[in-house]
Amino acid sequence: MSVIRPFDPTDILRFNKVNQDPWTATYHNGYYCSYAAQWPDFCYTAESPCDGGIDAYMIAKHEPPAPDPQHHGHLTALSISPPSRGLGLARIFMALLEQLSGPGKDCVDAWFVDLFVRCNNTRAVSMYEKMGYSVFRRVVE
Repeated sequence: MSVIRPFDPTDILRFNKVNQDPWTATYHNGYYCSYAAQWPDFCYTAESPCDGGIDAYMIAKHEPPAPDPQHHGHLTALSISPPSRGLGLARIFMALLEQLSGPGKDCVDAWFVDLFVRCNNTRAVSMYEKMGYSVFRRVVE
């Protein structure tokens, strides 16, 4: 089992096994660091207790600023290394994002949570649909 902890910018130096997957959208290092600086409560890492390697990570945010009626949580990246798939890490990260985006102490009281998935990533689309998400619109490339 992995240990879920806040994302640290130095994780960028250790998450190659997660980002080598062809389905993973990767960004430049500054992008990850900007999320960690601007929305630190919305960025998490799953670390292996055995070898200290990164099993998965989530970077997310909330936008536009409250009290805008469209204020929502947004999942920017949720990436899981192939050996760690099927362990429920995506469900744990999404539950965390939904909790942080909801009402309550230390939460942002957003209206909804959204995310983007490539249409041809059928495994991810199916997973999110099983979690209760639906296709709101398709972005044409």
